[in-house]
Amino acid sequence: MDAGHLTRLDDAGYEQLVLDNAHPPARDQEIWAALIDPALIDRTRDALNTLFQRNSSVLRKRREEREQFRLECFARGQAGKEEWFASKREYDAWRHRAANFSRTVQNALAEINRVKKEINRSINHQVAQNHRDRLRDLALAVHKHQAAHARSGGVAEQADYELWQALDSITVPIGPLSEPTSLRTMLDIYWTDVVPVDEAEERRARAERTMRTAPAGQAARFSGVPKARHVDNGKHLA
Repeated sequence: MDAGHLTRLDDAGYEQLVLDNAHPPARDQEIWAALIDPALIDRTRDALNTLFQRNSSVLRKRREEREQFRLECFARGQAGKEEWFASKREYDAWRHRAANFSRTVQNALAEINRVKKEINRSINHQVAQNHRDRLRDLALAVHKHQAAHARSGGVAEQADYELWQALDSITVPIGPLSEPTSLRTMLDIYWTDVVPVDEAEERRARAERTMRTAPAGQAARFSGVPKARHVDNGKHLA
């Protein structure tokens, strides 16, 4: 029996199925696995809460009725007291069964709550990972923007600097102590498929820009025809 089949049960049938599987020794593991499936676990918890509240209400009502019966019996003298004590064994046995029922339901609820926490933790972890991945994509885009700007040699505006500074000001928690780590450090160390813009790369970029602005690819300060400089080297070339 899978979760899809259980969704078609009405409330009474679903509640009875939950009750039949609340006690671990009597539990059908396949059915219980379906009952704690993420798609059904909230309904299962609601059913257990309903069972517990209903049983608690019956216990409270019977206790009030029992007290009223005691007062009536004792008011009738010895005969009434004998009737009261004669009924006590039956009442105590019923109360014991009702208390066991409550414990069974409460234990099942505790188990459901533990499973629910694990599901929530898993969902939260996945959501956090998705957010982290999107933040990585954003940091990578900013990094590429900064690198492209460095290669082009354009004049950066204030908005560009503020955008690039976000790589240093925005942090994410890392490690067991959740130490704040900047996005730039994440790009440099943890997100290893990214090559950071370092000082050497910037020098190479400046050199490339200089070469591109010179005639025939030669830097402007070296343009023109070089003049020969003759030095007496013993070969009498002057």
